[in-house]
Amino acid sequence: MIFSPILEQGRLIQRYKRFLADIELEDGERLTIHCPNTGSMLNCMMPGGRVWFTRSSDPRRKLPGTWEIGETPQGRLACINTARANALVEEALTAGRIPELAGFTALKREVPYGQERSRIDFRLDYPDGPAWVEVKSVTLGFADSRIAAFPDAVTQRGAKHLRELAVLARSGVRAVQLYCVNIDGVDAVRPASEIDAGYALALRQAVDAGVEVLAYGVHLDAREIFIDRRLPVIL
Repeated sequence: MIFSPILEQGRLIQRYKRFLADIELEDGERLTIHCPNTGSMLNCMMPGGRVWFTRSSDPRRKLPGTWEIGETPQGRLACINTARANALVEEALTAGRIPELAGFTALKREVPYGQERSRIDFRLDYPDGPAWVEVKSVTLGFADSRIAAFPDAVTQRGAKHLRELAVLARSGVRAVQLYCVNIDGVDAVRPASEIDAGYALALRQAVDAGVEVLAYGVHLDAREIFIDRRLPVIL
């Protein structure tokens, strides 16, 4: 995935009210841009750190740009735009870069399912039946570890999705939790039980029910981002 328009660079002043970020450009110009991330963004941003953003010329927009990449306190890069994860996974699925999910005959997005009125990110159809795939974007890294973690804040919605996947798996339907690890410099991913013990428990229960858990890392720079490698999941 090539970033379009071309990313511009600045420095983070502050993120606030969840969806706003103040940045300063190299020429001293200050902008308030959109932050497309509802999480805490723990350990994936820092005041004074580099940021990359897309600028919009649409006069109807309230904010002139969208934050795409941040610099972590460890000097790593993280794609903080959580909306990118599904597009990255779809691109990789179509290109056959996720062999565990290869061979599907149709791909459908945002399909309603389950007892808790959820929507699955992808339903992949195969000759022998469908696979239901839930995608989560991972950006939480740590200074003393090359293992990323999810989530970065308590997520009841994430636990609900795992429960729905577990119901599918128990009924004999293929169900997959896929972590798109959008931070560089990591070699594995794990549940962040120290942040959300309920989510970690729901993940273990989902695995016990037969849910498949996959994680894929990305190549990331200021020009492009794409899924490029399988990562182990440490339960």
